[in-house]
Amino acid sequence: MKVTVCIGSSCHIKGSRQVVEKLQSLIKQADIGERVELAGTFCMGKCQQGVCVTVGEEFFSVSPEGVGEFFEKHVLNRV
Repeated sequence: MKVTVCIGSSCHIKGSRQVVEKLQSLIKQADIGERVELAGTFCMGKCQQGVCVTVGEEFFSVSPEGVGEFFEKHVLNRV
């Protein structure tokens, strides 16, 4: 499964670095690194909504505070 986080300037300002760091930590804690590829990309075109994240082809808007809930609901449940 591929999880992609926007690291463009707008998402960076909204906390994409914190989102990436927290996802890295959660993936490691859950020991699912072999099954989840975490990647970065530039603008996904939905900058006004928050940090843009895709899981496969599905788009999400994630805040640094909401990463844990997002991870459990949309990453762990699909692995």
